[in-house]
Amino acid sequence: MASLGEVGLQLLREIANVDCSYNLVPEELCDKMSLYDVLIVLTGTKVTLEAFEASKGRLKVMGRAGVGIDNVDLQAATECGCLRQRAHRQHRRCGGARDRATRRMARNVWEWQLNKYVVVSLVGKTLAVRGFGKVGSQVARRARGLGIHVIAHVPYAPADKARAVGVELVSFDAAISDSDFISLRLPLTPSTAKIFNDETLAKVKKGVKVVNVARGGGRKDDKLVMHENVTVTPHLGAGTVEAQEGVAIEIAEAVVGALKGELPPPWFLLRFFPS
Repeated sequence: MASLGEVGLQLLREIANVDCSYNLVPEELCDKMSLYDVLIVLTGTKVTLEAFEASKGRLKVMGRAGVGIDNVDLQAATECGCLRQRAHRQHRRCGGARDRATRRMARNVWEWQLNKYVVVSLVGKTLAVRGFGKVGSQVARRARGLGIHVIAHVPYAPADKARAVGVELVSFDAAISDSDFISLRLPLTPSTAKIFNDETLAKVKKGVKVVNVARGGGRKDDKLVMHENVTVTPHLGAGTVEAQEGVAIEIAEAVVGALKGELPPPWFLLRFFPS
């Protein structure tokens, strides 16, 4: 997202003066922080400890126009008493759809040779979802509808939430070694960075299909991207016009509500998990 959608900006302008400054480097952001009561950031802006400290206690609400959190120092935001919100519903819908599209694309061969290329049925196969948040649970629900057995390894996922959608929670080793397909739906944190590495790949089934449509740093891919069996796409899962407009409205409404003293639903809050 290059900029916040105009429809969202209009909502914000009804209650506040709005300064649109995009792709600021950390030093530029620090220079502006003491001017803001609310900060909404896109993917291209990093909000560091220094930025929160530079606000000198003025910043009350920080909104992330999107679902990824790796560009925000959540611990610093917590320590500074800043309410953290994000817009995730559009990304959840688009991310779940793109996960299936990527798996389908990986099976396509443009010059078809009947005896050389043999595809597999999805029915009865096992899909491991690594990361069982809003998007991961959407992927699980839709995969179950295709007759796929879904397992997941998520340290913070309640067992009843997984059971509600027919998902079995397993250990990390079981998730990567017992699966025909692995879908990475992880936020990028110190504990998940490079979690899918050479050691991990050595444990997977022969012929497993790994789909990463989450944050790029979740796998170590210096050599992996050059492999002939790897399909690489840009980070555009929620890049539709409709999704970007929806994100702008969602984060604007959340921020407006916060400024009016309304506590947002818990799924809008950016949580900090110590590594």
